[in-house]
Amino acid sequence: MTQPTDPVALTAELIRCRSVTPTEGGALVLLAERLAAAGFDCRRVDRNGTANLFARWGAKGHERTFGFNGHTDVVPAGDTAAWTADPFGAEIRDGQLWGRGATDMKSGVAAFVAAAIDLVTDTPPDGAVVLALTGDEEGDATDGTIALLDWMQTEGEHMACCLVGEPTCREAMGDMMKIGRRGSMTAYFTARGVQGHAAYPQRAQNPVPALARLVQRLDAYSLDQGTRHFDPSTLAVTTFDTGNPATNVIPGQCRATVNIRFNEAHSSDSLADWLAAEAARVTEETGIEIGIEIKVSGESFVTPPGPLSTLVADAVEAETGRRPEFSTSGGTSDARFVKDLCPVVEFGLVGKTMHQVDERVETVQIEELKRIYARILGGYFG
Repeated sequence: MTQPTDPVALTAELIRCRSVTPTEGGALVLLAERLAAAGFDCRRVDRNGTANLFARWGAKGHERTFGFNGHTDVVPAGDTAAWTADPFGAEIRDGQLWGRGATDMKSGVAAFVAAAIDLVTDTPPDGAVVLALTGDEEGDATDGTIALLDWMQTEGEHMACCLVGEPTCREAMGDMMKIGRRGSMTAYFTARGVQGHAAYPQRAQNPVPALARLVQRLDAYSLDQGTRHFDPSTLAVTTFDTGNPATNVIPGQCRATVNIRFNEAHSSDSLADWLAAEAARVTEETGIEIGIEIKVSGESFVTPPGPLSTLVADAVEAETGRRPEFSTSGGTSDARFVKDLCPVVEFGLVGKTMHQVDERVETVQIEELKRIYARILGGYFG
């Protein structure tokens, strides 16, 4: 048996790669070198300046192909003077590895890469292992995992199931995994009136009350009461702005933004229709034209509990002693794209410090995560 791949050392190497979105920073180059040395067929699948890596060990299109998905890009470090460690130094202190991406999610990538390398080196399975790695998860996500999936379809590549290594645990390793995610969409409203002097309101058409009426109605509306796998959908008003610094001027237009996180009781199309109807209703009542633009980040989805979630939960429980809660909470992840190809679930580290100053992770958690991933692979191919 060869020397096991050290996931902590690999995480540290990745942290030292300054792969702030959209910069590749050497992270995917490093992983391609390690994976190729272990016999993986590695292909760069870059698109529109975004770096992506596809790596496969085993036969192309094998019916038993286990996939991992993750990202090596990170958010900016922010004010580096506020950090107590170099955000790209990968310092190990007090049993923790410090640096941007330590939690989200270079440790997860390192853990499944290490587990995959050890599997194919020591106990080559009857099947294939695919790693789909992107440099565009923290950005617009238009040329990352989507580009990889487009390429896979064109090239006839396959995954029978996939595990995304995002942080999923709340307080302790093993307490939660994700079997789905809420959909996410943002609506941008613009109310247009007629600008005028505040002393002569009859000569103007004030868009502010009209848009305020719309926003109040949206905010007060109950979208649903939740579903079997999801909490109730939510709508949050995130901006309301006239861009008007003058107190004696009625503005000519006003803007507001709402963000909706929705469960499978809705689609982005059904919600867009509802928003448009509410805007039209206020326009009819007030005479103020209200336009709307919609941006959809992802649809709601769920992978019903079954063989994949059981496989992951069994492995987590065996290593941690905890049976993970099946959850659909949180924001979006690239699982929202992978679900169009195959069943997908998510499991990774405790995410308490992700995107924070002094992002860090306990080194024992990285080692534990590798063991969990190795057990999942062993169970899948066993």
